[in-house]
Amino acid sequence: MKNVQISQELFMKLLRYHLLDDDSCTDEVKKGLEQKMNAMVERELYTKSKTAQTEEEREKARQEYLDKRGIQKDFRW
Repeated sequence: MKNVQISQELFMKLLRYHLLDDDSCTDEVKKGLEQKMNAMVERELYTKSKTAQTEEEREKARQEYLDKRGIQKDFRW
């Protein structure tokens, strides 16, 4: 299993939320975890776009990566 790094600020909010039952930071925790998950998905797509076995798989992953990043088709090569 891989390790995932998060900011100290997000870690502290997770501790408050889970260990102290502090619901005041719920939205911030959700937002931080969503941002981290999106970054992980983007990184996985980028890696796949560079390392997939076939050119078709690489191109598909590249297009998914660009879509996920919100890069308009007009600016793609």
